[in-house]
Amino acid sequence: MSRAGALVVRRLVLGVVVLALLSFLVYVGVDLLPGDPATARLGPSATPERIAQARQYLGLDRPVLGRYAEWAAGVLRGDFGTSATGRRVGEMLSDRVGNSVLLTGLAVVLLMPLSLLLGVVAANRRMVSAGALLLVSVPEFVVAAGLVVLFAVVLPIFPAISFVPPGTSPLDRPSALVLPVLSLLLSGLAYAIRVIRGTAVAALRSAPVEFLRLSGIPSRTVLRHVVVPAVAPVAVQVWAVTAAGLLGGTVLVERVFGYPGLGELLVSSVLSADLPVVQALVLILGAVTVFALVVADLAAVLLTPRMRWSR
Repeated sequence: MSRAGALVVRRLVLGVVVLALLSFLVYVGVDLLPGDPATARLGPSATPERIAQARQYLGLDRPVLGRYAEWAAGVLRGDFGTSATGRRVGEMLSDRVGNSVLLTGLAVVLLMPLSLLLGVVAANRRMVSAGALLLVSVPEFVVAAGLVVLFAVVLPIFPAISFVPPGTSPLDRPSALVLPVLSLLLSGLAYAIRVIRGTAVAALRSAPVEFLRLSGIPSRTVLRHVVVPAVAPVAVQVWAVTAAGLLGGTVLVERVFGYPGLGELLVSSVLSADLPVVQALVLILGAVTVFALVVADLAAVLLTPRMRWSR
């Protein structure tokens, strides 16, 4: 096996170990939250005897380590257990995961070319850099609320609520996707521009670029053949990490717009103390983040010329 292949294997093994540790922390941490599925299922008017029977039926009276081992074995089989509502958690997630992936995917597809272009431009334009710095300091829900006020109240162009009827796809109502996608895009774009700009500034100040400029090479040629290749590895890292962050950022954005995705389901599950759903969602979001960090780590080594191994 080549050294590059060995590196990939090591990173994947490390990712699996981190994910296993994360699953334990997620299960135990969520289990310690106030409330439990038995109370959520029976309601606040249930008697202590009925709650005790429900806890015994759901296995909540067993030690947490034993319940974790059973839950982890089920997760490996693709079974996340039963919600407090009586539905299988996997069925509830299958209704929402496609909507969140679509929302995040559209934002990332727009993010990649825009962040690369604006990041390189910001290396020579302070106004772009200042705008990105201002935007990165604004929370996602504030951006979402501002877009609602601007494009749904002042200029009633798009709906303030991204209502998607059950059994239909968000693509059937493209206007419902515009404001949520724009909210995620602006939040991720600000961070990506700042990071890519820093790499572009370092590349523009490097000796090879200075030599090419003194040799009379046009600036566009220098940017295309020297600066952009130097920025590309960092850009891939930023895109991978930002994509994971945007999927987690849907928690607030989906709540603001009422979009039927994983984020909206997570908030409603926390409010109703539906712990099996919360555990599954937090684990999924954590797994996506771990995977994105592994991809970013590999991109730093495999795409950066000076970090590659010589033959």
